[in-house]
Order: sequence, then C-alpha cells, then structure tokens
Amino acid sequence: MTRTRPAARAAARAAAALAAAATLFTGGLAAATTSYADPGSPARAAADAGPRLDLPSGWQPRPARYPGTVTEKDLAIPMSDGTVLRGDLTLPARADGTAVDRRLPVIVTITAYNKSAQGSSGLAGADPGYLVRRGYAQLVVDARGTGSSEGSWDAFGPRENRDGKEIVEWAHSRRRSWSNGHVGMSGPSYMGINQLFTAAQHPRGLDAIFPQVPAGDVYRDVVASGGQIDVGFIPLWLGLVTATGVVPPATLGSDPQSGISTLLDHLSGAGTFTAPLLLDAALGGDAAYDGPFYRERSPLRVIDRVDVPTFLVGGEYDLFQRGTPMLFEHLQRNGVPTHLIVGPWNHLQGSSGEGVADAGYGTLPELQLRWFDHWLRGRRDPGLDRDIAPVTRYELGSDRWRTTDRWVPAGARARSYRLSGSATTGGEHGVLTRGTARPGTADVLPVPVSGLCTRSADQWTAGLPSAVWADNPCFTDNAPDDSSGVVFETRPVKHAVHLAGPIDAHLCTSSVGGDGMLSVAVEDVAPDGTVSRLTGGWQVLSQRALDRSRTRYLDGKVLQPFHPFTRASRRPVADGRVVPVDVEVFPTTAAIEPGHRLRIAVQAFDVPHLAPSATEAPGSLTVMTLHASARYPSELTIPWVRGR
Repeated sequence: MTRTRPAARAAARAAAALAAAATLFTGGLAAATTSYADPGSPARAAADAGPRLDLPSGWQPRPARYPGTVTEKDLAIPMSDGTVLRGDLTLPARADGTAVDRRLPVIVTITAYNKSAQGSSGLAGADPGYLVRRGYAQLVVDARGTGSSEGSWDAFGPRENRDGKEIVEWAHSRRRSWSNGHVGMSGPSYMGINQLFTAAQHPRGLDAIFPQVPAGDVYRDVVASGGQIDVGFIPLWLGLVTATGVVPPATLGSDPQSGISTLLDHLSGAGTFTAPLLLDAALGGDAAYDGPFYRERSPLRVIDRVDVPTFLVGGEYDLFQRGTPMLFEHLQRNGVPTHLIVGPWNHLQGSSGEGVADAGYGTLPELQLRWFDHWLRGRRDPGLDRDIAPVTRYELGSDRWRTTDRWVPAGARARSYRLSGSATTGGEHGVLTRGTARPGTADVLPVPVSGLCTRSADQWTAGLPSAVWADNPCFTDNAPDDSSGVVFETRPVKHAVHLAGPIDAHLCTSSVGGDGMLSVAVEDVAPDGTVSRLTGGWQVLSQRALDRSRTRYLDGKVLQPFHPFTRASRRPVADGRVVPVDVEVFPTTAAIEPGHRLRIAVQAFDVPHLAPSATEAPGSLTVMTLHASARYPSELTIPWVRGR
C-alpha cells in the first residue's frame, strides 16, 4: 500500500453517546477538564504500554512521545455564512504542562452531543490523548446548533455538511500554527456519519478517516425499519441532542453576546426541527416515508464520491448493522483503501471500541495510530494489508473471528429453506426444509408485547438495557419471546451451516385487515432448547412493493430486497388475497453448529423498537396468515458459505 496524496486521489466514509445521556449530564460536565492525561499517572503509563501484538509483519505501536496533553477550549471557527462554530483543541504537552510549539497532523471530530458534556468518555470513541501524546493535534468541534456552536441544528442537512468541509480546511490552513496541513477524522455514530459527508466534498488536506458504526441509509437502517417508525431510538436520539443543545454554552462566561445568541438559536431549533419531525412521522406525514429528506442525510447517497482511505468498525447488534457493510462494499468496489471490522457489539459497544482488540489487530487507539501514521504521516507500512484483512467479522454460534476478502464472500451461495406445514402461536412448530414443502398455514396474531424480552429491545435502544443489566436472560434466550409468534425450524443439522451477509425471508401472506407488519427473527436453537437471536428483519405488508433494480440477488435468488417505502408505493392487501412479501433480514455472520437448528420466528410487533404510524395503526391489530405450499412458496434464503 502506498501513500496517496489528495491531488492524486482526485485523479483516480447518531448517537454514540445516546444511551449514556444521564452519565454525560451527571458526570461528563464535571469531568471535562483542560487535559486528557495526567503526565505522571501510573494508570496512563500502563494503558500506553499494552501487550505486544502478534502480527505477521511484526508491527508494534510506537510509544508516547510526550508525557501529557493540554486543551484550549472553545476556539472560534468562522463559517462562510458568518456563523461561528466552537472547537476544543488538544495538543501534546511537555513535562511542565505547556503545549509543544510545532506543527502537527490534525485529527478532527465533529459532534452533535456537546463536546463539553462528552469529555473524554469512551462512548465518544477512542481516548484522543493516545494519539495526541504520539504527536497529533485533536480538534473536537460542536456541530452547528449544538454545544457551544452558533446556528440552528439540522442533522446532516446541506449547511451542516458544508460546515464539515470548511472545518477541515480551517484546520488544514497554514494559518494554524499547530497544523502541518495533514488532516484525518475520527469518531463513532453521528461523528462517523459526518466524516463520510465531509470526505465526499474533497476538502483540502483530508488524508484519511476512521468512522465507527456509521449509517448508510438512515431511513432503512434506523428511522423506519421495514416501514414502521423506530420509537425506541429516534425519540431518544433527538431528545439527547436537543437536551445537550440547551445546556448553557461555555461561552456565556467568556463571550456573553455569542453565548446568549447561541442558546437562543438552540432553543429555537428544538421547536423548528426536532419536535415537528417526530410529530409528522407519528401522524403518518411525509416524515413517515422515504424521500428527499432522508436521502439527503444518507451517506450511501454520496459514498461513491469518497476517495480517502477509510477504516470502518461495525457491530452485529448495532443500530447500523445494515448500513456500515454497504458503505464498505461501495468503497471497496471503487478501489478506495478500506477495511471493515464487525464484532459482537451493540451501538454503545461499537462506539466505545472497547472490544476491538479481540479481533487481533490491537486496541482501537492502536489501530487508529497505525492508520493515521500511514496515511497522514507517510510512515511506510508495507505490512498493513498483510496484517489486516479487508473484512474481519465475528461469527456468532462458533464464537470465532473470520477474515474474508469481501463482505459477502466470493464463494457464497444462495441456500433456501422452505417453510413447511402449519404452525400455531405459542404451540405447534412448522418445519424449515430444503426438500418439498408440505401445505400448511400459520396465523400470526397481533401480540403487542412481542419483542420486549429479546436482544432486539437492547439493540434498538442502542445498548442501554444491557449497559444497565448485562446478564438479562432476555438477551441470551429468545424462546419466551418466540412463544408470542409462529416458528419454523430445521431438524438438527449434521454439519455446520455457515452464513455471511444479508438474508431474505420470502413470505406468502394474507391479512384480514389489509395490513400489518411481519417481524422476523433468524435464530440458532441449541440442543438444550436455548434460542439465540442472530438477526432480525421487518416489513409492513402495504409497503411490500419491490424495486428490483435496487434489489440484491445471489444465484438468481433475492438476497437483499429493496422497497421504495414511499406514500405512492403503499398498497394495502385485499381481504383474502395472498401476496408475496420479501422481508429484508439484516446481515449477520453466523454458524449453526452440528446438533443445532436454524429457526425463523415471525411476529406482528417488535416492541419497543417499532410502532405503526397513525396511517398504519388501524391495520396493525389484525391477524396475518403465512401460507406454505407449492403454490405459495414461502422460504428463507441465506448466503451460505462452505464450511471452513
């Protein structure tokens, strides 16, 4: 891998702190200091001297060059429209606590969660002090309309995205006495998404980015999975940004005029963006459907313009479980230097990066050091691609880390399991078979508590429940929740079944009320009856229209359906009519071990994740019927990978 300058490349990627809001408010503000490190701290020295890595190239993280860091708070960063954003600049410090006087590569993070409240919490990503003590400058900037920055918040709107470009170019400028002109970006969730929008504009000086758990398509990833509104995460996320935005800005003391203006802007933004958006979606307005608003805010819209080296981190149980791998696929297809690590993490875990070391490449700060040393400092690292595979993924079931060259491995084949026979809610199970399906039906009853005792409830509240109650049995055994729906499963498998990528559940369905939502869980059933939820998918019946031009196929079979989810595509099901419904089941990497069973469970609700809009509510409390026969071939299609 060779270093590529921006000019050469031009010729040739929400909410990390969401679930920790209480922690940020009760402890984060008090903990925010002018230094990320105590120069004489034994704990800091021990953290910097972690275990040696066992990598083919022999690469090891270099030691800290400086004993500490020092932070200058609330630098004024003027935007082209006259709005002033505020950033905290952290520089390496000498033993006497004074900042070093030299030009350094700069790592930029743009946050909507109030940089003062975030402090040095791991929920905001890696401790920036690790890089700073090794010769980097860190600039953390409050996004427009949040924290201490002026203006009104408009998440990933055109003006905010332009701000990203202008912030990077401000940090790149030789007018900054602490910048050598080379800029990278880092941070999780909102901060990761912002990196992609910024990189797509090709700002001068941006050499590489490191987004953790970023979204790809915000509507399908998290706003309205399967067409129903995400009431587990979205209100909490919007509430978090609004709440941190009305905390009196730090500039009230140093610059009262700017501080008062900023606070008024933030209060106004709460009434003009957040509240109207939530209300419109709940009432079935335009915000309940996909359209220009969400496309404008989806990184997949601009990912093909990103040409800087990009290192991605995702999670099997992340909010953006679907979108992060899709971003990687676009970058890889376009020849952009890129890597992807996907671990067994929810959103908070993926944001903190605490488990990244389990993949075998070092801790999150060490990986960032290696990435930025290569791309920003130009340190020759010929073993980078040899050490780190394009895709490193945790395989659920076998509990092993796997490496592949592509997200959907080149040797993957479409394997379909047909639903066979009848099933009843909480009773008789149907069969999943690769043979001929026996005719049968299964009534999916509207049970409004379905989903409550399951890992889905943790996933779609960003991991807050497991952070509070880690050993909750609902997160390790889905059997109680499955009793509120219908179940089809294979016989115990004789040989391990490996799957890697997105999944399609093609379900022939009728509905008494003309609508309803199919909530699908794909699961692993152990010999002792314990049910492990691997992944899930959702689909509103009236939004079943399939855009075949954007649907993904494997061996001629639908693998990842794409539904328009527009008001115009909405078609209720005529009473008594059986219609094919393709449910996009979010991607996973898993192994069904010998003696285990592959299961699909289907329910009508996923609480507290999803709720119908006012338009869909009348049809949500209805009985849906699944049909299985030669005439109505319902089946589950997985990307099967030969045993390894």
